[in-house]
Amino acid sequence: MKKILVLLTLSTVMILGACSAGSEESKEQSAMDMATENSGSKNEDVALTEGGSEAEENPSEEMNRMVIYNAELSIEVKDFQDSMTQIEAKAANYGGYIVESNTYQDADEIYSGTIIARVPQDKFQAFLNDTEGLAVKVYNRTVNGEDITEEYIDLESRLKSKRVVEERLLEFMKKAEKTEDLLKISNDLATVQEEIEQIVGRMKYLENQSAFSTVTISLSEDKIATPNVDNKDLNTWERTKNQFITSLHYLLSLASGLVVLVIGNIPILVLLVVLGIPVFILMRKRWNNKTSDDK
Repeated sequence: MKKILVLLTLSTVMILGACSAGSEESKEQSAMDMATENSGSKNEDVALTEGGSEAEENPSEEMNRMVIYNAELSIEVKDFQDSMTQIEAKAANYGGYIVESNTYQDADEIYSGTIIARVPQDKFQAFLNDTEGLAVKVYNRTVNGEDITEEYIDLESRLKSKRVVEERLLEFMKKAEKTEDLLKISNDLATVQEEIEQIVGRMKYLENQSAFSTVTISLSEDKIATPNVDNKDLNTWERTKNQFITSLHYLLSLASGLVVLVIGNIPILVLLVVLGIPVFILMRKRWNNKTSDDK
């Protein structure tokens, strides 16, 4: 009887141990499945974290408005080169810089051109007024602004959400034990980090565009075209020398032509002389005979 009780006790202990071990294994497997499921279903995780982050952290409603200002100015100036130099100097003095500068000159030697400057937003109006002060006439002035505050706030919210997703994926990566899970998490992490870089790049661009205003200035010169007298028309000595050389060249060409004509036709001239001598002698005899008959 005692042996039967001992056997029953041992069987009970073994069954309980097996159940406990199975429970532990099922817990570990469930944890692994959860990590893999979280890394594989990134979109659901992102949606949840974005909702959570929006609830936890809201952008500041008191944020200053972000506006991108652009201006176009078309003016006429007295001295083009001097005005260009002054505009460049004013932009530098205000902490700005020149993006592009073009200069043209027409057939009447009248200058025109375009200069594009970027100046700090708080110096925008002052720079415009100073530039207009250089003008003899202002043809056009256009100023427009683009409010980017909402876009920037939206980017901030998205960036915070993506940061949360990035942190969670990094935690999953540390806990991942299977190579397959690690690869999935790595791919998801690379995608999220790329999206973060794009958001940060766009935010920096908007910050730069709103911090500096762009001014495009078209300049034309107020100058009456006067005909220029060519120096070649007034250089008497040069003109005389050229005319003398031309005349000499003409005479040399004429002499050269005569020499070529004579020497080149010597065979014909010799033939004419040979044929002409008998004719000359015959004609002379007839003339002499006629003269003697008349006497």
